[in-house]
Amino acid sequence: MSVGEEPRTRGRTAQRVGLFTESVIREMTRVANLHGAINLAQGFPDFDPPEPLLEAAVAALREGYNQYAITWGSPRLRAAIAEKFAWYNGVEVDPERHVTVTCGATEAMMAALLAVVDPGDEVVIFEPFYENYGPDALLSGAVPRYVRLDLDRPGIPFDPDELRAAVTRRTRAIIVNTPHNPSGKVFTRAELELIADLCRTVGAFAITDEVYEHILYDGAVHTSLAALPGMAERTITVNSLSKTYSVTGWRVGWCVVRDAAVTDGIRRAHDFLTVGAAAPLQEAGAVALRFPRAYYTALAQTYQARRDQLVAILQQAGFRPVVPQGAYYVMADFTALGGEDDVAFAHRLAAQGGVATVPGSSFYHDPARGRRYVRFAFPKRAETLEAVAGRLGQVRARVGG
Repeated sequence: MSVGEEPRTRGRTAQRVGLFTESVIREMTRVANLHGAINLAQGFPDFDPPEPLLEAAVAALREGYNQYAITWGSPRLRAAIAEKFAWYNGVEVDPERHVTVTCGATEAMMAALLAVVDPGDEVVIFEPFYENYGPDALLSGAVPRYVRLDLDRPGIPFDPDELRAAVTRRTRAIIVNTPHNPSGKVFTRAELELIADLCRTVGAFAITDEVYEHILYDGAVHTSLAALPGMAERTITVNSLSKTYSVTGWRVGWCVVRDAAVTDGIRRAHDFLTVGAAAPLQEAGAVALRFPRAYYTALAQTYQARRDQLVAILQQAGFRPVVPQGAYYVMADFTALGGEDDVAFAHRLAAQGGVATVPGSSFYHDPARGRRYVRFAFPKRAETLEAVAGRLGQVRARVGG
Protein backbone atom coordinates (compact mmCIF):
# COMPACT_ATOMS: atom_id res chain seq x y z
CA MET A 1 0.00 0.00 0.00
CA SER A 2 1.46 3.37 -1.00
CA VAL A 3 1.99 6.18 1.52
CA GLY A 4 -1.20 8.10 2.15
CA GLU A 5 -3.47 5.46 0.64
CA GLU A 6 -6.65 4.83 2.65
CA PRO A 7 -6.94 1.31 4.13
CA ARG A 8 -9.53 -0.56 2.08
CA THR A 9 -11.36 -1.72 5.19
CA ARG A 10 -11.93 1.75 6.65
CA GLY A 11 -15.65 2.36 7.09
CA ARG A 12 -16.52 -1.00 5.55
CA THR A 13 -18.96 -3.24 7.38
CA ALA A 14 -20.27 -6.73 6.68
CA GLN A 15 -23.15 -7.03 4.25
CA ARG A 16 -25.41 -8.56 6.89
CA VAL A 17 -25.63 -5.33 8.91
CA GLY A 18 -26.47 -3.36 5.79
CA LEU A 19 -29.70 -5.30 5.34
CA PHE A 20 -31.60 -3.35 8.00
CA THR A 21 -31.59 -0.06 9.86
CA GLU A 22 -31.27 0.73 13.54
CA SER A 23 -34.29 0.21 15.77
CA VAL A 24 -36.93 2.82 15.01
CA ILE A 25 -38.46 2.22 18.44
CA ARG A 26 -35.23 3.16 20.21
CA GLU A 27 -34.74 6.07 17.81
CA MET A 28 -38.14 7.46 18.80
CA THR A 29 -37.15 7.26 22.47
CA ARG A 30 -34.24 9.57 21.64
CA VAL A 31 -36.67 11.86 19.80
CA ALA A 32 -38.92 11.88 22.88
CA ASN A 33 -35.98 12.86 25.06
CA LEU A 34 -34.93 15.58 22.62
CA HIS A 35 -38.34 17.26 22.67
CA GLY A 36 -39.41 16.48 26.23
CA ALA A 37 -42.28 14.41 24.84
CA ILE A 38 -44.18 11.78 26.81
CA ASN A 39 -42.68 8.51 25.59
CA LEU A 40 -45.43 6.21 24.31
CA ALA A 41 -42.99 4.82 21.73
CA GLN A 42 -40.94 2.29 23.67
CA GLY A 43 -42.87 -0.32 25.63
CA PHE A 44 -41.59 0.08 29.17
CA PRO A 45 -43.58 0.87 32.33
CA ASP A 46 -43.23 4.15 34.20
CA PHE A 47 -44.16 2.43 37.47
CA ASP A 48 -42.27 0.12 39.81
CA PRO A 49 -42.22 -3.69 39.60
CA PRO A 50 -43.94 -5.73 42.33
CA GLU A 51 -42.28 -5.13 45.68
CA PRO A 52 -41.69 -8.86 46.43
CA LEU A 53 -39.71 -9.11 43.20
CA LEU A 54 -37.50 -6.16 44.15
CA GLU A 55 -36.98 -7.64 47.60
CA ALA A 56 -36.00 -10.97 46.04
CA ALA A 57 -33.41 -9.24 43.85
CA VAL A 58 -31.90 -7.43 46.86
CA ALA A 59 -31.79 -10.69 48.81
CA ALA A 60 -30.05 -12.47 45.93
CA LEU A 61 -27.41 -9.75 45.76
CA ARG A 62 -26.78 -9.97 49.49
CA GLU A 63 -26.76 -13.78 49.46
CA GLY A 64 -23.85 -13.96 47.04
CA TYR A 65 -25.43 -14.55 43.63
CA ASN A 66 -22.98 -12.18 42.00
CA GLN A 67 -20.87 -14.48 39.82
CA TYR A 68 -21.66 -16.51 36.73
CA ALA A 69 -24.73 -18.68 36.92
CA ILE A 70 -24.83 -21.94 34.96
CA THR A 71 -24.65 -20.81 31.34
CA TRP A 72 -28.12 -22.05 30.42
CA GLY A 73 -29.73 -20.75 33.57
CA SER A 74 -30.06 -20.96 37.33
CA PRO A 75 -31.52 -24.34 38.36
CA ARG A 76 -34.09 -22.51 40.52
CA LEU A 77 -35.27 -20.35 37.65
CA ARG A 78 -35.41 -23.23 35.18
CA ALA A 79 -37.46 -25.26 37.65
CA ALA A 80 -39.87 -22.34 38.11
CA ILE A 81 -40.17 -21.87 34.34
CA ALA A 82 -41.01 -25.56 33.91
CA GLU A 83 -43.62 -25.42 36.69
CA LYS A 84 -45.34 -22.41 35.18
CA PHE A 85 -45.12 -23.81 31.65
CA ALA A 86 -47.04 -26.84 32.89
CA TRP A 87 -49.87 -25.08 34.73
CA TYR A 88 -50.35 -22.10 32.42
CA ASN A 89 -49.16 -23.17 28.98
CA GLY A 90 -50.22 -26.79 29.32
CA VAL A 91 -46.93 -28.53 28.50
CA GLU A 92 -44.78 -30.67 30.78
CA VAL A 93 -41.03 -30.10 30.23
CA ASP A 94 -37.80 -31.12 31.93
CA PRO A 95 -35.93 -28.05 33.24
CA GLU A 96 -32.62 -29.86 32.78
CA ARG A 97 -33.14 -30.79 29.12
CA HIS A 98 -35.74 -28.40 27.70
CA VAL A 99 -35.25 -24.92 29.22
CA THR A 100 -32.58 -22.32 28.37
CA VAL A 101 -32.35 -18.96 30.16
CA THR A 102 -31.19 -16.07 27.96
CA CYS A 103 -30.54 -12.34 28.09
CA GLY A 104 -34.13 -11.37 27.42
CA ALA A 105 -36.58 -12.64 24.83
CA THR A 106 -34.57 -10.69 22.25
CA GLU A 107 -31.59 -13.00 22.63
CA ALA A 108 -33.87 -16.03 22.98
CA MET A 109 -35.34 -15.38 19.53
CA MET A 110 -31.89 -14.90 17.98
CA ALA A 111 -30.47 -18.02 19.64
CA ALA A 112 -33.47 -20.06 18.51
CA LEU A 113 -33.11 -18.98 14.89
CA LEU A 114 -29.35 -19.58 14.90
CA ALA A 115 -29.98 -23.04 16.33
CA VAL A 116 -32.47 -24.26 13.71
CA VAL A 117 -32.05 -22.15 10.56
CA ASP A 118 -29.40 -22.62 7.89
CA PRO A 119 -28.53 -19.93 5.31
CA GLY A 120 -31.06 -20.05 2.51
CA ASP A 121 -33.84 -21.54 4.62
CA GLU A 122 -37.11 -19.61 4.69
CA VAL A 123 -38.78 -18.10 7.76
CA VAL A 124 -42.43 -16.99 7.72
CA ILE A 125 -43.27 -13.79 9.60
CA PHE A 126 -46.70 -12.24 10.16
CA GLU A 127 -46.79 -8.51 9.55
CA PRO A 128 -47.00 -5.99 11.01
CA PHE A 129 -44.25 -7.56 13.09
CA TYR A 130 -42.14 -6.64 16.09
CA GLU A 131 -39.22 -4.95 14.38
CA ASN A 132 -36.56 -7.46 15.52
CA TYR A 133 -37.98 -10.43 13.62
CA GLY A 134 -36.92 -9.33 10.14
CA PRO A 135 -33.32 -8.53 11.13
CA ASP A 136 -33.16 -11.72 13.22
CA ALA A 137 -34.10 -13.79 10.17
CA LEU A 138 -31.58 -11.95 8.00
CA LEU A 139 -28.77 -12.29 10.55
CA SER A 140 -29.38 -16.04 10.67
CA GLY A 141 -29.09 -16.19 6.88
CA ALA A 142 -32.76 -16.95 6.31
CA VAL A 143 -35.03 -15.66 3.58
CA PRO A 144 -38.07 -14.01 5.24
CA ARG A 145 -41.55 -14.56 3.81
CA TYR A 146 -44.32 -12.27 5.01
CA VAL A 147 -48.02 -12.91 5.65
CA ARG A 148 -50.26 -9.90 6.22
CA LEU A 149 -52.52 -9.40 9.22
CA ASP A 150 -55.57 -7.32 8.27
CA LEU A 151 -55.84 -4.40 10.70
CA ASP A 152 -59.13 -3.30 9.13
CA ARG A 153 -61.07 -6.45 10.07
CA PRO A 154 -62.29 -7.66 13.48
CA GLY A 155 -59.85 -10.09 15.07
CA ILE A 156 -57.06 -8.87 12.76
CA PRO A 157 -57.10 -12.09 10.71
CA PHE A 158 -54.71 -13.39 8.09
CA ASP A 159 -55.68 -15.06 4.82
CA PRO A 160 -55.20 -18.83 5.25
CA ASP A 161 -54.44 -19.18 1.54
CA GLU A 162 -51.76 -16.51 1.78
CA LEU A 163 -50.15 -18.42 4.65
CA ARG A 164 -50.34 -21.71 2.75
CA ALA A 165 -48.69 -20.08 -0.25
CA ALA A 166 -45.90 -18.65 1.93
CA VAL A 167 -45.05 -22.04 3.45
CA THR A 168 -42.93 -24.22 1.18
CA ARG A 169 -40.59 -27.18 1.51
CA ARG A 170 -37.84 -24.63 2.19
CA THR A 171 -39.68 -23.19 5.22
CA ARG A 172 -37.70 -23.91 8.35
CA ALA A 173 -39.65 -21.83 10.86
CA ILE A 174 -42.85 -19.84 11.32
CA ILE A 175 -42.61 -17.01 13.87
CA VAL A 176 -45.79 -16.44 15.86
CA ASN A 177 -46.21 -13.59 18.36
CA THR A 178 -49.35 -13.93 20.47
CA PRO A 179 -50.60 -11.69 22.00
CA HIS A 180 -49.19 -9.67 19.16
CA ASN A 181 -46.97 -6.62 19.09
CA PRO A 182 -47.84 -4.15 17.56
CA SER A 183 -51.44 -4.96 16.65
CA GLY A 184 -52.79 -6.49 19.88
CA LYS A 185 -54.10 -9.54 18.01
CA VAL A 186 -54.56 -12.75 19.99
CA PHE A 187 -54.25 -15.72 17.65
CA THR A 188 -57.25 -18.06 17.85
CA ARG A 189 -56.93 -21.78 18.41
CA ALA A 190 -58.15 -22.40 14.84
CA GLU A 191 -55.43 -20.12 13.45
CA LEU A 192 -52.79 -21.85 15.56
CA GLU A 193 -54.03 -25.27 14.46
CA LEU A 194 -53.55 -24.25 10.83
CA ILE A 195 -50.02 -23.08 11.60
CA ALA A 196 -49.31 -26.32 13.46
CA ASP A 197 -50.64 -28.40 10.57
CA LEU A 198 -48.37 -26.57 8.12
CA CYS A 199 -45.37 -27.03 10.43
CA ARG A 200 -46.01 -30.75 10.64
CA THR A 201 -46.57 -31.03 6.88
CA VAL A 202 -43.30 -29.40 5.82
CA GLY A 203 -41.21 -30.31 8.86
CA ALA A 204 -40.86 -26.72 10.11
CA PHE A 205 -40.47 -25.31 13.60
CA ALA A 206 -42.83 -22.82 15.19
CA ILE A 207 -41.00 -20.15 17.16
CA THR A 208 -43.52 -18.42 19.39
CA ASP A 209 -42.97 -15.15 21.21
CA GLU A 210 -45.38 -15.21 24.16
CA VAL A 211 -44.06 -12.38 26.33
CA TYR A 212 -47.55 -10.81 26.60
CA GLU A 213 -49.30 -14.09 27.46
CA HIS A 214 -51.03 -12.70 30.58
CA ILE A 215 -52.01 -9.30 29.16
CA LEU A 216 -55.40 -10.15 27.67
CA TYR A 217 -58.66 -8.22 27.31
CA ASP A 218 -62.38 -8.75 26.86
CA GLY A 219 -62.26 -12.45 27.65
CA ALA A 220 -59.51 -13.28 25.13
CA VAL A 221 -57.75 -16.58 25.86
CA HIS A 222 -54.08 -17.31 25.31
CA THR A 223 -53.25 -20.63 23.66
CA SER A 224 -49.67 -21.85 23.47
CA LEU A 225 -48.89 -23.45 20.15
CA ALA A 226 -46.64 -25.95 21.94
CA ALA A 227 -49.73 -27.37 23.68
CA LEU A 228 -51.34 -28.49 20.41
CA PRO A 229 -50.99 -32.17 19.46
CA GLY A 230 -47.53 -33.06 18.21
CA MET A 231 -46.16 -29.54 18.63
CA ALA A 232 -44.25 -29.62 21.93
CA GLU A 233 -41.20 -31.06 20.17
CA ARG A 234 -41.30 -28.67 17.23
CA THR A 235 -42.28 -25.42 19.00
CA ILE A 236 -39.66 -23.17 20.57
CA THR A 237 -41.51 -20.95 23.04
CA VAL A 238 -39.82 -17.62 23.83
CA ASN A 239 -40.72 -15.63 26.95
CA SER A 240 -39.23 -13.32 29.55
CA LEU A 241 -39.76 -11.54 32.85
CA SER A 242 -39.93 -8.14 31.16
CA LYS A 243 -43.59 -7.54 30.42
CA THR A 244 -45.43 -9.71 32.94
CA TYR A 245 -43.40 -8.44 35.89
CA SER A 246 -42.57 -4.89 34.69
CA VAL A 247 -38.78 -5.34 34.60
CA THR A 248 -37.89 -4.61 30.98
CA GLY A 249 -34.36 -3.54 31.99
CA TRP A 250 -33.50 -6.83 33.68
CA ARG A 251 -33.07 -8.72 30.39
CA VAL A 252 -33.95 -12.19 31.67
CA GLY A 253 -35.70 -14.42 29.14
CA TRP A 254 -35.88 -18.05 28.12
CA CYS A 255 -36.56 -20.65 25.42
CA VAL A 256 -38.55 -23.81 26.03
CA VAL A 257 -38.71 -26.77 23.62
CA ARG A 258 -39.40 -30.40 24.46
CA ASP A 259 -36.54 -31.74 22.36
CA ALA A 260 -33.18 -32.09 24.06
CA ALA A 261 -31.26 -31.95 20.77
CA VAL A 262 -32.86 -28.62 19.84
CA THR A 263 -32.25 -27.31 23.36
CA ASP A 264 -28.59 -28.27 22.98
CA GLY A 265 -28.37 -26.24 19.78
CA ILE A 266 -30.00 -23.23 21.42
CA ARG A 267 -27.63 -23.50 24.37
CA ARG A 268 -24.58 -23.57 22.09
CA ALA A 269 -25.72 -20.42 20.30
CA HIS A 270 -26.64 -18.73 23.59
CA ASP A 271 -23.29 -19.62 25.20
CA PHE A 272 -21.32 -17.75 22.57
CA LEU A 273 -23.79 -14.89 22.18
CA THR A 274 -23.95 -13.78 25.82
CA VAL A 275 -22.68 -16.55 28.16
CA GLY A 276 -25.54 -15.96 30.58
CA ALA A 277 -28.14 -13.66 32.07
CA ALA A 278 -27.56 -11.72 35.32
CA ALA A 279 -27.29 -14.23 38.17
CA PRO A 280 -29.09 -12.34 40.98
CA LEU A 281 -31.95 -11.38 38.68
CA GLN A 282 -32.42 -15.01 37.71
CA GLU A 283 -32.84 -15.92 41.38
CA ALA A 284 -35.40 -13.14 41.78
CA GLY A 285 -37.18 -14.33 38.65
CA ALA A 286 -37.76 -17.71 40.26
CA VAL A 287 -39.73 -15.89 42.97
CA ALA A 288 -41.80 -13.96 40.43
CA LEU A 289 -42.76 -17.05 38.46
CA ARG A 290 -44.28 -18.50 41.62
CA PHE A 291 -46.51 -15.50 42.37
CA PRO A 292 -50.10 -16.50 43.20
CA ARG A 293 -52.34 -16.85 40.18
CA ALA A 294 -54.43 -13.91 41.31
CA TYR A 295 -51.47 -11.71 40.34
CA TYR A 296 -52.05 -12.45 36.66
CA THR A 297 -55.78 -11.76 36.86
CA ALA A 298 -55.10 -8.37 38.46
CA LEU A 299 -52.40 -7.62 35.86
CA ALA A 300 -54.84 -8.09 32.98
CA GLN A 301 -57.53 -6.04 34.69
CA THR A 302 -55.14 -3.16 35.33
CA TYR A 303 -53.91 -3.13 31.75
CA GLN A 304 -57.44 -3.29 30.39
CA ALA A 305 -58.23 -0.09 32.28
CA ARG A 306 -55.14 1.54 30.73
CA ARG A 307 -56.13 0.31 27.29
CA ASP A 308 -59.64 1.70 27.61
CA GLN A 309 -58.29 5.02 28.82
CA LEU A 310 -55.87 5.39 25.90
CA VAL A 311 -58.34 4.23 23.25
CA ALA A 312 -60.84 6.86 24.43
CA ILE A 313 -58.11 9.53 24.37
CA LEU A 314 -57.10 8.62 20.83
CA GLN A 315 -60.67 8.58 19.55
CA GLN A 316 -61.33 11.98 21.10
CA ALA A 317 -58.17 13.36 19.46
CA GLY A 318 -59.22 12.22 15.99
CA PHE A 319 -57.28 8.98 15.60
CA ARG A 320 -58.88 5.71 14.52
CA PRO A 321 -57.39 3.14 16.93
CA VAL A 322 -57.28 -0.60 16.34
CA VAL A 323 -58.58 -1.84 19.69
CA PRO A 324 -56.19 -4.55 20.94
CA GLN A 325 -57.23 -7.90 22.41
CA GLY A 326 -53.90 -8.29 24.16
CA ALA A 327 -50.39 -6.86 24.75
CA TYR A 328 -50.03 -3.16 25.58
CA TYR A 329 -49.95 -1.26 22.32
CA VAL A 330 -52.46 0.49 20.09
CA MET A 331 -51.98 0.89 16.37
CA ALA A 332 -53.85 4.04 15.35
CA ASP A 333 -54.77 5.41 11.92
CA PHE A 334 -53.91 9.12 11.86
CA THR A 335 -55.05 10.01 8.33
CA ALA A 336 -57.82 12.31 9.60
CA LEU A 337 -55.14 14.46 11.24
CA GLY A 338 -52.68 15.10 8.46
CA GLY A 339 -51.59 14.17 4.98
CA GLU A 340 -47.90 13.39 5.51
CA ASP A 341 -46.41 9.94 5.91
CA ASP A 342 -46.11 8.16 9.24
CA VAL A 343 -42.47 9.08 9.86
CA ALA A 344 -43.05 12.79 9.36
CA PHE A 345 -46.24 12.63 11.42
CA ALA A 346 -44.54 10.82 14.32
CA HIS A 347 -41.70 13.33 14.42
CA ARG A 348 -44.12 16.25 14.28
CA LEU A 349 -46.30 14.74 16.98
CA ALA A 350 -43.29 14.45 19.27
CA ALA A 351 -41.96 17.93 18.50
CA GLN A 352 -45.24 19.85 18.40
CA GLY A 353 -47.73 17.61 20.21
CA GLY A 354 -45.41 16.43 22.98
CA VAL A 355 -46.20 12.72 22.57
CA ALA A 356 -43.77 10.19 21.06
CA THR A 357 -45.02 7.21 19.06
CA VAL A 358 -43.55 4.71 16.57
CA PRO A 359 -44.15 5.10 12.82
CA GLY A 360 -46.24 2.21 11.54
CA SER A 361 -43.97 1.58 8.56
CA SER A 362 -41.25 0.22 10.86
CA PHE A 363 -43.40 -2.87 11.42
CA TYR A 364 -43.61 -3.81 7.72
CA HIS A 365 -41.09 -5.07 5.18
CA ASP A 366 -42.83 -2.82 2.64
CA PRO A 367 -43.05 0.55 4.44
CA ALA A 368 -46.01 1.65 2.31
CA ARG A 369 -48.27 -0.78 4.15
CA GLY A 370 -47.79 1.02 7.46
CA ARG A 371 -47.94 4.62 6.30
CA ARG A 372 -51.40 5.25 7.82
CA TYR A 373 -50.44 4.20 11.33
CA VAL A 374 -48.46 5.07 14.42
CA ARG A 375 -48.12 2.82 17.46
CA PHE A 376 -48.79 3.97 21.03
CA ALA A 377 -47.55 2.02 24.10
CA PHE A 378 -49.63 2.22 27.27
CA PRO A 379 -47.75 0.56 30.17
CA LYS A 380 -48.08 3.88 31.99
CA ARG A 381 -49.61 5.30 35.13
CA ALA A 382 -53.10 6.76 34.86
CA GLU A 383 -51.72 10.25 35.49
CA THR A 384 -49.26 9.83 32.60
CA LEU A 385 -52.12 8.94 30.28
CA GLU A 386 -54.10 11.91 31.61
CA ALA A 387 -51.16 14.12 30.63
CA VAL A 388 -51.21 12.50 27.18
CA ALA A 389 -54.91 13.37 26.94
CA GLY A 390 -54.13 16.99 27.67
CA ARG A 391 -51.47 17.15 24.96
CA LEU A 392 -53.44 15.24 22.35
CA GLY A 393 -56.45 17.39 23.12
CA GLN A 394 -54.66 20.04 21.08
CA VAL A 395 -53.54 17.63 18.34
CA ARG A 396 -55.93 18.87 15.68
CA ALA A 397 -54.60 22.41 16.04
CA ARG A 398 -50.92 21.54 16.53
CA VAL A 399 -50.49 18.59 14.21
CA GLY A 400 -53.64 18.14 12.19
CA GLY A 401 -53.30 21.46 10.43
